Amino acid sequence: MNVLKLESDKFDEVKLLFKDIFMNEPWNDDWSNDKQLTEYMLDLMGNRNSLAIGLFDENELIGFSLGSIMHWWIGAEYYIFEFCIKRERQQNGLGTLFLNEIEAYVKSLGINHIFLQTDKIAPAYEFYKKNGFSELEGHVSLVKMFD
Repeated sequence: MNVLKLESDKFDEVKLLFKDIFMNEPWNDDWSNDKQLTEYMLDLMGNRNSLAIGLFDENELIGFSLGSIMHWWIGAEYYIFEFCIKRERQQNGLGTLFLNEIEAYVKSLGINHIFLQTDKIAPAYEFYKKNGFSELEGHVSLVKMFD
């Protein structure tokens, strides 16, 4: 397994893997609008502070983390927006291995913590807790939807 920073030449491959994962169980998101998906991927991979990291088996992309480096008063953080492992490769310890590799990589960049959000009812919640993540006391996510 290799962990590498993802460059723009992997954009289409990331999009395909993203669709395969998040348009199926347990997420069932509707990413059928390719323009919307392309814009979302550009949001995550095309900014000054974007950090996209891929997990490869030989030359095959089997997982990725799409996030940003954010600079706060307590230091720099890696904010993970999307993290996944190819569906047929899940439940084999690769997610934990990948998170450990990401942690080592971002530490080498001087980043002192990783931040992410997930739904409590999603399987990802227990996965992240098992891998040392904890809920922020007093933290809540808010949204205001428009008609």
